[in-house]
Amino acid sequence: MKAILVNEDKSLRWDNVPDPVIKADEVLVKIEAAALNRADLMQREGDYPPPPGCPEWMGLEVAGEIVEIGAEAEKKSSWKLGDKVCALLGGGGYAEYVSVKYDMLMPVPKNCSMVEAAAIPEAFATAYLNLFIEGKIQEGNTLLMNAGASGLASVIIPMAKAFGVRVITTVLTDEIAASIKHLNADRVVVTTKEDISLVLKEELEAGHSVDVAIDCLGGEIMGKCIHYLTHGARWIMIAALAGTKTEIDLKNIYVRNVRIIGSTLRSRAPAVKAEILAGIVRDVYPKIEAGLVKPTIYATLPIQEAEAAHDLLYKGKNVGKVVLTV
Repeated sequence: MKAILVNEDKSLRWDNVPDPVIKADEVLVKIEAAALNRADLMQREGDYPPPPGCPEWMGLEVAGEIVEIGAEAEKKSSWKLGDKVCALLGGGGYAEYVSVKYDMLMPVPKNCSMVEAAAIPEAFATAYLNLFIEGKIQEGNTLLMNAGASGLASVIIPMAKAFGVRVITTVLTDEIAASIKHLNADRVVVTTKEDISLVLKEELEAGHSVDVAIDCLGGEIMGKCIHYLTHGARWIMIAALAGTKTEIDLKNIYVRNVRIIGSTLRSRAPAVKAEILAGIVRDVYPKIEAGLVKPTIYATLPIQEAEAAHDLLYKGKNVGKVVLTV
């Protein structure tokens, strides 16, 4: 089969690799679409190696068709040949085929295309993990989701709204704010015009302060914002794109019982990931099939144009997910 490989100069090529050989507890998926994530860029740069046993090529989420089932997978699951599925991977999605443990699969939701389904596993699992497991968010809470134009925000914002959560998000310009209007965030803060820390102070004084923050930016502003949260709030760090250092008033943290939580999906044990996927099918799929939550697709390119697709993420041009078709 073919897969996207990284050359020594970090450019990409579509080249021959060995066909996957499935284990007894795995299925073989013929890939129709693979969605991009920022982790792919980090892996391409050599900063985010795949877990042991995973293919060397990138790709954390795919959609496709089951074409082979291992004996144990057949016994322990209800999957059948020909089932349309989406899958959460440790790596290996930028290819024609991938072997996947049976509990890392979800059915394609009834009202989703294969391109949309490919954009579900990684982003929806990250959203579910941080909203409900780490964040313990509840109906009536307020969420701060930084970087509202990101692919992850395009999932987290509507997911939170579907469960009755009030959402504040941040963007850099009025144009970007207009481009995410369909996500229906309750307050969109244009940070080149407003200071987000002052906005959060205003929200606190108005009686509807932030209960959960999901932060992929970090940097200096994180330490300023964390002072203005609900008592017992959870600030969840998932990346630090704006800088890895900040200054925090520690007294504020213990007086207000604020929890700072570091969270990545990729580092979770396979059993935990399986539980997350089962939770998505149980709790979130009804919202997807009712049309309340759906991936936002920014661009679809053939897999041979993976380099051009990566450039969209490198330049921050995408509002929503970029997907490769195979």
